[in-house]
This record gives sequence, structure tokens and C-alpha cells, in this order.
Amino acid sequence: MDDDTTSSRHISVWIDATPDAVYAFASDPTELPRWAAGLADPSLSDAVVDFVPKNDFGVLDHVVRLPSGEAVYNPMRVIRGEAGCEVVFTLRRRPGVTDAEFEADAAAVAADLESLRGLLEN
Repeated sequence: MDDDTTSSRHISVWIDATPDAVYAFASDPTELPRWAAGLADPSLSDAVVDFVPKNDFGVLDHVVRLPSGEAVYNPMRVIRGEAGCEVVFTLRRRPGVTDAEFEADAAAVAADLESLRGLLEN
């Protein structure tokens, strides 16, 4: 399955904080290095993150423009729950990404979401 370019994986975490607080923090580009480890990597210091316009629906889709010029689209949502909210990141497999690389990307996203939870629940 190493050549599969159409698969996606939804990775989520429940956060015991208001959806508005989570949305405000997660959509703030200045906070990204605190919870999105990949974007804190010095090799990505020139990466640019463009979020969709602020909205009332919890949509946090964003494009990461890498120093190589590649643009990576990342669907992300903050979904209101009865208590707290769920943050869902859809990891899309890019062309040429091996199974092992896709699994590593998924683990990195899960760790980032746990970091986000840790910052917002403390």
C-alpha cells in the first residue's frame, strides 16, 4: 500500500475546555510552536501557515507552505460537545509517502493534539 495517495486518517482528542477557547488558541499562529512540534522544527522556520478565515463553525483548516514551495492542506475542526470539545485533524496521505512515513505522521499529529490538550486543560 506504499503508493496509496487517497487515504486519510481522522485523529482526534477530547479537550476539557470551551470550544471557543480551544478555537481561539489553536487558530493563533503565534501559539503553534507551543503545540505543533513539527512547525517548531528549525528546518521549517520559513514555513508559512495560512488558516481559513475565522468562523463560528470551528473550522480550522489550514495550509502549511513549506520552504520547498510545497503546500500541504490540513483539514481540522473543533467540535462542540456537551462538556468540552473534540479536536479532529484529518491527516491526508501525500503522494510518495510510504506506510511507515504515514504512520509516523499520524503519531506526530496525535502527539501534537495531546500537547494542545495539555496546554488548554492546565
